[in-house]
Amino acid sequence: MHVITLSEVTAAMTALVGGKAAGLGELIRHGEQVPDGFCVTTEAHRLGVVPTAEVVAAYQRLGAGPVAVRSSATAEDLPDASFAGQQDTVLNVTGTAELIAAIEKCWASLHGDRATAYRDARGIDHETVRMAVVVQRMVTPTVAGVLFTANPLTGRRDEMAVDAAPGLGTTVVDGATAVDHYILDDVTRAEAGCLTSTQLARLRATGERLQAHFGCAQDVEWAIDADDVLWLLQSRPITSLFPAPPRSEKPLPRVYLEFGHVQGMLQPVTPMGMSTLRTQIAAMLAALGVRVEIVDIGGRLYGDLTDLARDRSSRKRLVKLLAVDFGPRAQAVMQHVLTDPRFAPTSGGARRGGAPGAASLRTAGRAVVGILRALARPEAARARMFEAIEQLRVRSAAPADLRTTADRLRFVQAQDADADDGADAIMWPIVAGMLAAALPTALLKGVAGPDEIHTVLGGMPHNVTIEMDLALWRLAQGVGEHRQLLLDTPPAELAARHLRGTLPDIGMAAFLDGYGHRGVAEVDLGVPRWAEDPTPVFAAVANYLRVTDPQQGPDQRFQRAASAAETALRELVTRARRRRPVRGRIAGFLLRRARSLAGLREAGKFAGLYPLRETRRQLLLIGADLHGSGLLDQPDDIMFLTLDEVHTAVHQGVDLRGTVTARRAVHRRELRRRTVPVALLSDGTDVETVLPATSTGDGTLAGVGASAGRVTGPARVVHDPATAHVEPGDVLVAATTDPGWTPLFLTAAALVTETGAIMAHGPTVAREYGIPAVICVPDATRTITTGQLVTVDGGAGTVTLH
Repeated sequence: MHVITLSEVTAAMTALVGGKAAGLGELIRHGEQVPDGFCVTTEAHRLGVVPTAEVVAAYQRLGAGPVAVRSSATAEDLPDASFAGQQDTVLNVTGTAELIAAIEKCWASLHGDRATAYRDARGIDHETVRMAVVVQRMVTPTVAGVLFTANPLTGRRDEMAVDAAPGLGTTVVDGATAVDHYILDDVTRAEAGCLTSTQLARLRATGERLQAHFGCAQDVEWAIDADDVLWLLQSRPITSLFPAPPRSEKPLPRVYLEFGHVQGMLQPVTPMGMSTLRTQIAAMLAALGVRVEIVDIGGRLYGDLTDLARDRSSRKRLVKLLAVDFGPRAQAVMQHVLTDPRFAPTSGGARRGGAPGAASLRTAGRAVVGILRALARPEAARARMFEAIEQLRVRSAAPADLRTTADRLRFVQAQDADADDGADAIMWPIVAGMLAAALPTALLKGVAGPDEIHTVLGGMPHNVTIEMDLALWRLAQGVGEHRQLLLDTPPAELAARHLRGTLPDIGMAAFLDGYGHRGVAEVDLGVPRWAEDPTPVFAAVANYLRVTDPQQGPDQRFQRAASAAETALRELVTRARRRRPVRGRIAGFLLRRARSLAGLREAGKFAGLYPLRETRRQLLLIGADLHGSGLLDQPDDIMFLTLDEVHTAVHQGVDLRGTVTARRAVHRRELRRRTVPVALLSDGTDVETVLPATSTGDGTLAGVGASAGRVTGPARVVHDPATAHVEPGDVLVAATTDPGWTPLFLTAAALVTETGAIMAHGPTVAREYGIPAVICVPDATRTITTGQLVTVDGGAGTVTLH
């Protein structure tokens, strides 16, 4: 079939007519006013010849007047890829010769630079895409524009937005003229601009119909002609919206704070990881007397802080509590929420779910004892901690008598519910170290600035992540004759050879014995560990081998940072005790304890990865059994199920392959998302978008200084550490980082991230290597380009673009 009228097109015909035509066909079938037209199908494009006779006949049936000729590719107007403006549209085409030429022009645009780059960015295979072409009777509008059934700037779902201008709608879409912008909500406004209140009401009613029909927010192109007829020219999903929070039965708005970046993770969590993390985080917070529901929004971990925000007691300290792990961006959005009348304090609030009670009081008592004990005898606290970690490592191993799939599943479920008796020995020394590092800033206000205190906190001993990085550096220094092999061979190939046992012995097996349970986004149970895929480790080794100046070696940089820290500590304590004797003594004590304990911050997570590794191993074995039974397509499909679903597959033989396929598609789509809102309201509002804009206006990006120093160098924007090529002296720019990223720090000259807190993983490791770090720089990975010269000032908290 080469030509088909739009009235015959259905949503199921996308492969034949492309996304735009499929959408128009649905509009017609739904009774909407759409200009008459036809579609030259993808089958004609595949043959490479315009079916002239059929096209001319269809054109004659339209009246042979002016028409609009528009692309309709099979990868167009999809839920996660709009291709807006990426392929050609030709308007006011008259005559068969012009029509044939316009069709050929649309075909050619499929492989234009814009469309090709767009597909590359979204991982769409060029060979699978075909082009259909829509031909419609030309509408001559008096006014035209675009209707968004959700606010595309803020994400708010109960607002619609309209951009309109007199004449053709292309002037609005192309940004070629000034437009009138309208927000459609429940507020009545005086008439203004090129649309009347009646026309706006019609647009809103149309948007409500289309959103209800298609089941998601729509981006609608429309035109109103001289007879005041509203024509719909296109309706497609708004692809830029972050998924909305789940519907709540509670009438008042709710606020959700993103938790994943605390662990340096903005990528979506696998369903298996989500099912375990939600329970673990909620339980951890409950142990501290805080009740927070963990919600899955777009595959990310969000905490519902509504009750805390409305509770008269909790709201007083909520913003301050976010400083340590969540950072300034989270504090700014929560401060805004607390000033919103809809979140005014109410009676009950956080305690409606039950008062903290005796369990929380017991936790508080253990906390005081544990913290004071660690501060009094830090060496003994460290010894107890590492003994508890070793016991956890041993206990986490699966028993040898697991024979059946059901046995393995019972083991996994027991792991999920198991309480760790060594938690106090691990937790409270970490908390003590974090408090010792955080409190001196306030005590020394007016005596020392944050950058000076950051220097004191550099080169910190007893950090398992630093020890891991330095172990990898030593491995790189010992590769000898294999240096060129490691530099010239792609990391993925090296990893494959290592796993096959065909790579020369460079010490990688020994390294992975100690650290193979780590990885990027390692708290997600569904993500492979380095032992399974050491590609990122080989990429890091190659980066280390590019360091030719011994003084720039990570070991030397760490030692310099440690020496500078000790010198700064002595000078600072002397000055503080002279100017403020009591505060100076307390601050000096705390900073010394910080140098003894704050490096332990990484140890808690490091310990928790041991049972996670064994749980993952057993799940993959279960997945292999289900694959062998034909219930899964491959063993790691199990990571796209929940434990309850695995139980039904194991005990009832339920085939969940369809569920896995759908979830993998959503996961792949979310992996491409580069920005994740810090906080969302229940109506979908991205809270940061409604905060007052802050800009220096001079090419300088403002963030928060997290590690002192000033460096100028070429930027290296990294989205995936597994493929990162970081030259010595590069400024590493990333959305966020976790311990799996830290090997890259050993060659970077500075660090810039979009999220984070001063005591988070990335800034902590940056301080310990003595490299400047600026965190919480909004949109850094999009504003800065690889190779661009930038100056990072960790003291001022700025990134200057040259």
